[in-house]
Amino acid sequence: MCHAAPMHVRIGYGIGAVPMLMGTPDGFGTVVDDLEQLGYDSLWFPERINSPQLDPIVAMSYVAGRTKKLKFGPAVSVVPGRNPVLMAKMLASLDVVSNGRCLPALGLGIANTAEHQAFQVDRKERAPWLNEAMPLMRRLWEEEEVDHEGERFSIKGARVLPKPIQNPLEVWLGGQAPSELRRTGRLADGWLASFTTPSHVAESIPVIEEAAEEAGRKMDPEHYGVLIPYIPGEGEGEVPEGLKAVVNARKPDADPRDVVATSRGRIVELVNEYLSVGASKFVLFPFAEPEDWTAELDALAQVALPLQT
Repeated sequence: MCHAAPMHVRIGYGIGAVPMLMGTPDGFGTVVDDLEQLGYDSLWFPERINSPQLDPIVAMSYVAGRTKKLKFGPAVSVVPGRNPVLMAKMLASLDVVSNGRCLPALGLGIANTAEHQAFQVDRKERAPWLNEAMPLMRRLWEEEEVDHEGERFSIKGARVLPKPIQNPLEVWLGGQAPSELRRTGRLADGWLASFTTPSHVAESIPVIEEAAEEAGRKMDPEHYGVLIPYIPGEGEGEVPEGLKAVVNARKPDADPRDVVATSRGRIVELVNEYLSVGASKFVLFPFAEPEDWTAELDALAQVALPLQT
């Protein structure tokens, strides 16, 4: 009898409002060191121009220089409004200086007027921009010289050097609308879902795989990930009203506790629920500041990291 190989489960960590870590001169550095020493797989940074968060490229550069094993990525980096040649160069450079630890997760950006204004791209233009830019970036990483004539970009003899260490440099996409899932299947190497339920992940993976097949591609079954928001601390926490609003806006019929882990035990339950429907890569994202970051990361590691295989 033939048995499917077990999934390689990986547990990463996400940091949003980084100023929370700046209570000491090296608060951010201490968290990065702890994540590396405890054995977390990766560290992720959301992109918010109008919020008190570090720029992902700057933050990832810091991680690349401070660590030896910890992978890192943006969750997710906004493509519309950015020159794809320069963006390809930045991500390739990060991959080189980190010896192949860059995990690019890209997207359209959040539905927020202030964020749209920062990137100077109208909402209806964001998807076409991404649709043209992503394949172009991939060509720049893989080909010696690129000619491209499109609706938004026209380049001749463009080169990105040095090439990434990873070959290929795999790109993941976020999103959960049907159009976003189909784009993932057509263009991406993986899917990083957020603010969604295990049942929605189960429904979404076939949509992605069908779009990939129609495009003559095949998705790696291990390239489905989920960002899990959680409430730090001991015992059972409450889902903050602001976080409930975010969940309800994306999943009106969902119980917020099916999306947000309100305890460390619930993190384990959610990971296992997502595993049962095909996801295997996870990013734990705190939605409050722990009283003690080192103690929090250590306690979380005791329950979450044994799930890695």
